[in-house]
Amino acid sequence: MSTLKRTDSTDEDFIFLVKKLDADLAIRDGEDHSFYSQFNKVDKIKHTVVAFEDGVPVGCGAIKEFDQNAMEVKRMYTSPEGRGMGIASSVLRELEKWAAEMSYKKCVLETGKRQPEAIAFYKKNGYQITPNYGQYIGIENSVCFEKVLI
Repeated sequence: MSTLKRTDSTDEDFIFLVKKLDADLAIRDGEDHSFYSQFNKVDKIKHTVVAFEDGVPVGCGAIKEFDQNAMEVKRMYTSPEGRGMGIASSVLRELEKWAAEMSYKKCVLETGKRQPEAIAFYKKNGYQITPNYGQYIGIENSVCFEKVLI
């Protein structure tokens, strides 16, 4: 049975899953990994969600303030054994709910073209492609999204 836990970036299960995510991204991003990793530090993230399947951590995600109206979705990951079970969508919905509870109007995020399953996932969950923002402007591999929260 899946359960979700709201926590922060000091959570051991979150850190464990982020290490798995970083290992996967290092392979996918290749030479570009160091550019992206500088924007994915988790030491000060106050809002993370960890998903458990039968007590085992299998998925995570985080949000951090982007601006006064938006939270940025970060560090979304589901372990291979947890994929195809709706865990990532559950984590994302919980992050969106949390952002809305704090009166944010939308969520934004960046993913890479080398992650076609992530692009499909965000589209499936109601995110719209937007022009690249901030540090991702002019970065060919980046795809940015946003979703207005209800």
